[in-house]
Amino acid sequence: MGAVTSPTPLDPAIAGRLKRDPAGLVAAIVQQHDTGEVLMLGWMDDEALRRTLGEGRVTFWSRSRGEYWRKGDTSGHVQLVRSVAIDCDGDALLVRVDQVGAACHTGDRTCFDAGDLDAQVGEP
Repeated sequence: MGAVTSPTPLDPAIAGRLKRDPAGLVAAIVQQHDTGEVLMLGWMDDEALRRTLGEGRVTFWSRSRGEYWRKGDTSGHVQLVRSVAIDCDGDALLVRVDQVGAACHTGDRTCFDAGDLDAQVGEP
């Protein structure tokens, strides 16, 4: 992963709370802000998070392409940021968005439309 020098780095107070994987990434769960629908999982490094926090659009690090991508720049299916939260361990982010169009690269509304795994339902 190539380092990107930003004129404004991620706030050190935020960066210090993140627990990154060996590649320097943290999981970012994307959720529709008003319905709670889970849309997708992406990966962010410090620069992707800085862009997401500062630009109002979600930016990820593409592990397969080895570059940053801002959701919707080519598809038009943008994710407009409503809030970003960090979990208690610092190893995951919850990005609440207003999703315009499909969230999944397959054209589905959510990446979790690929099929239910028929799990046993727990009883109290």
